Amino acid sequence: MLQSITFTDGQAVKAGQVLAEIDPAPFQVALEQAEGQLARDRAQLENAKVDLARYQALLKQDSIAEQQVDQQAALVKQLDGTVKVDQAAVDTAKLQLSYTRITAPIGGRLGLRQVDAGNMVHSTDANGLVVITQVQPIGVIYTIPQDVLPAVLSRMRNGDKLPVEAWDRDQKEMLDRGTLVSTDNQIDVTTGTVKLKAEMPNPQLKLFPNQFVNVRMVVDTLHNVVVVPTAAIQRNTQGTFVWVVRDDSTVTQRPVTTGPAEGQSTAIQSGLKSGERVVTDGVDRIREGAKVEVIVPGAKPPAAPAAGPRQAKGGWHKGNGKGRGRKESAGGTQGAQ
Repeated sequence: MLQSITFTDGQAVKAGQVLAEIDPAPFQVALEQAEGQLARDRAQLENAKVDLARYQALLKQDSIAEQQVDQQAALVKQLDGTVKVDQAAVDTAKLQLSYTRITAPIGGRLGLRQVDAGNMVHSTDANGLVVITQVQPIGVIYTIPQDVLPAVLSRMRNGDKLPVEAWDRDQKEMLDRGTLVSTDNQIDVTTGTVKLKAEMPNPQLKLFPNQFVNVRMVVDTLHNVVVVPTAAIQRNTQGTFVWVVRDDSTVTQRPVTTGPAEGQSTAIQSGLKSGERVVTDGVDRIREGAKVEVIVPGAKPPAAPAAGPRQAKGGWHKGNGKGRGRKESAGGTQGAQ
């Protein structure tokens, strides 16, 4: 029977803190019984040892048969074994009695209690009394593509502590930061990814067990590379390309080789030079050699021609003299460190 509960729902506890107590009466009785058995057999052992010493003295005087001495020595060994069994029974009874005081095996935050005082509990109960989750520090499990794994393992073999950040679902607030501690030992063949585990101190308890977070991990830093908005990168059957705005405000398709992406930016390994302008919006409505007019973000678009060109989202694509115009926007490339 569950005699008492000493915790409240959602309480933060330390390792070893008493959470509940089971009725100790039957276990206390079993302990006393085992201690009584041990005391009786220990007394018999002591008496048998005294008799053995006496018989050995008589044997030296040739006053007793050697067989009787051997029998007494065997009795001492037998009783010694009995005492050891009794001692084990006492230790078992003490162990069972200690289990009546249920303590927290780890520090953490308690969930909702599953039983109340007065309920009967059993070792086979599936739900237990309460669930403890460790939240300080807390582990964060996330996945990365298998192609990135060699770079991560290389840094770990060098003893580097890869910094990891946990962001909220909208990626607007950083919840906590920590370091990578381990990787899984196999790749998920269905997704081509591998699981990683990071540990974060979680001082403000912003991270919660089973919470969804976005993870950012710094694997490497690229110096003096060209970076473009990710929206500018397009794909076709030949690969990836961008629309580059030339000095005469016409656009041309340029194949590029992309590198790592972070947030709204993507590194370009080849195909672009720093300072070149690329189209970021309306790319589905332009063609090779089309002329565009770049609008600075936040600036007011130019007035529409008298013929009433059609306005769309982005910059302005000059009309062809037939009273129709299209709007495009362009962004610039930049060096990043």
